[in-house]
Amino acid sequence: MTAAVTVSRRIAASAERLFDAWLDPASLAVWMRRDGSEPTDVVADPRVGGSFAFTMNDPSGQFVHAGTYTVIDRPRALEFTWLSHATHQADSLVRVTFEPDGDATVVEVRHERLPDVEAVRKHTEGWTEILGSLARTLTEQEVA
Repeated sequence: MTAAVTVSRRIAASAERLFDAWLDPASLAVWMRRDGSEPTDVVADPRVGGSFAFTMNDPSGQFVHAGTYTVIDRPRALEFTWLSHATHQADSLVRVTFEPDGDATVVEVRHERLPDVEAVRKHTEGWTEILGSLARTLTEQEVA
């Protein structure tokens, strides 16, 4: 089985600002994490062919997510491979798009090549939380 998940969220920020937040290791450490988790440890070489590793420090343990950037098209799209415990250490593919919508941007995450129903469930929940964390972080930075 290979399946896909698509989640999206309208966020009150420019496409450029949101796109840059996906490639900046300091920014990723703050928002690329589950609710209630400590900041993520990030190692990233944000260029096509560059790799990344995100160690999420979840209350239930540390979880490493790693991959390689395959498309960097600022500020429209970002694509990378993704493997983790939830993909059974098999490469899957994530495409993030940024569509301006008035004074906000619709960020869509499409995650393909997921190995099973459990991976679909985990990634639907995970990406939904992650987009919420991204929106909250940028809103808090705007207020500060």
